[in-house]
Amino acid sequence: MNKKELIAKVSEATNVSKKDTAAVIEETFNTIAQAMTDGDKVQLIGFGTFETRERGERTGINPLNKETVKIAACKAPAFKAGKALKDKVNG
Repeated sequence: MNKKELIAKVSEATNVSKKDTAAVIEETFNTIAQAMTDGDKVQLIGFGTFETRERGERTGINPLNKETVKIAACKAPAFKAGKALKDKVNG
């Protein structure tokens, strides 16, 4: 399912226009992304947790010429599914 399909499903289920549904979903994504950018964790009980994780500097290998390269430290977005979501997916 892509974003357009998600908007259509939510719009149909809630009897809200697609335009209004799209605005709410877009703002939800923006709010989650901003919280993660600020270093905050977003916990949605029953669904999961969005957070950022620090990745340290490490050494990698360039597959084209087999040279070693340094990969800079960075923050990586992460999602951990909640128990209710796991149970629903697994039936």
